[in-house]
Amino acid sequence: QVQLVESGGGLVQPGGSLRLSCAASGRIFSIHDMGWYRQAPGKQRELVALISSGGSTNYADLVKGRFTISRDNAQNTVYLQMNSLKPEDTAVYYCNADISTKITPWSHMDYWGQGTQVTVSS
Repeated sequence: QVQLVESGGGLVQPGGSLRLSCAASGRIFSIHDMGWYRQAPGKQRELVALISSGGSTNYADLVKGRFTISRDNAQNTVYLQMNSLKPEDTAVYYCNADISTKITPWSHMDYWGQGTQVTVSS
């Protein structure tokens, strides 16, 4: 049993900033990669950023230089700092984590947050 709870979404003006948080809880043995995805209306879900357990990161080209992903392993939390937001960043943002549980620590699977709405509009 694992839950991912997201927070930090909202309405901002173009050029503004938001910080998304996602905390994992439950019978967690270890967390491998964590990431953020987003899905705009009528579009497919796309990868925004990934961070490994060791801190290596990957970003979608469209957000490089504007977004920063980070994690706090002690709190089982991943963050997405979003700066210089553009209207095209408007989407539902989903937290993702590759987790091994205490029940089956030899295996791992993806878990997803409920999604948080980010709207960039004047």
